[in-house]
Amino acid sequence: MLLSRTYHPSPEVAPYIRRFYVFQAQLPEAMVIEDFLLAETAFVRCLVEGDWSGEVAPGEWSRPSDTLLFGANAGPFKVRVKGSFNVVGFAIRPSAWRALFAGDHPEYVDRMLPLEDAWGDLASELQRGINAASNDEAKVAAMEAIILRRIEEHGHPQVDKQLAKFEVFARRDSTIRIDQAADDIGISVRQLERRCKDAFGLTPKGVLRRSKFLDMAAAMRGFGNASEKDLAQLRYFDQSHLNREFRKFTRMTPGQFKNTVTPLQTVRPEAARRKPERGLSVCTKRQRSASGARRGLLFSALKTAL
Repeated sequence: MLLSRTYHPSPEVAPYIRRFYVFQAQLPEAMVIEDFLLAETAFVRCLVEGDWSGEVAPGEWSRPSDTLLFGANAGPFKVRVKGSFNVVGFAIRPSAWRALFAGDHPEYVDRMLPLEDAWGDLASELQRGINAASNDEAKVAAMEAIILRRIEEHGHPQVDKQLAKFEVFARRDSTIRIDQAADDIGISVRQLERRCKDAFGLTPKGVLRRSKFLDMAAAMRGFGNASEKDLAQLRYFDQSHLNREFRKFTRMTPGQFKNTVTPLQTVRPEAARRKPERGLSVCTKRQRSASGARRGLLFSALKTAL
């Protein structure tokens, strides 16, 4: 059984963190799930239980730590898990990158590395707090406490409010022109390109290109509430253009993608059938769809080891 729960951050943490999540799976010991990530944001993933790894080079699988930092993805990043697993983590707002990290985001794009490399001892404290937590509320509290300590210790608490507006464009209007986006948020195109590359890890064009692809891929899978007008705006110039985008972002053709088994994409969120724990704001499947959280699709191919 696969269970996924997503929680809103507290008002104090919300400018920095998009969401918290808890993902559990009770699976046969011999079952292997191979997936790939296509995340719009950097995120932290803490392994509580399970045999989990990422492909750091062709055919080379690794898990350098139980507490990992992932950069945003310009292309698919393959991951694999065997048997049951339990992971907890959070997605980082690009506009808050400088409040949480010293290095430039492009250094982390399509990479997986120990969070300790960026946050030092706070990473192990985070893992201990999550491991000791008895419920989701305690896990989220442990994560928020470490995040707030990191912000204080790093000494740059300000978020980029103009890039926060571009985040909204990227998630809600992937067809917007870059010059229009820059004008709407009050900076030049050159400033947007520089600041976007630093915070998102990609250029504005790269961000919107990935965003448009995710919109189309989600619509193909039946996620979200796209109208015929929405789909018409997302259509690519021709079939070869569409094929290029699918090759870039999934390493598959559109037909292969449509027919690929993706059990992690069809998991029923536990939050949809349970009351939120005290003090936590839970995103249900319907709420996430309405808010545009078809992002960071986790496409998966299910394999059973013989």
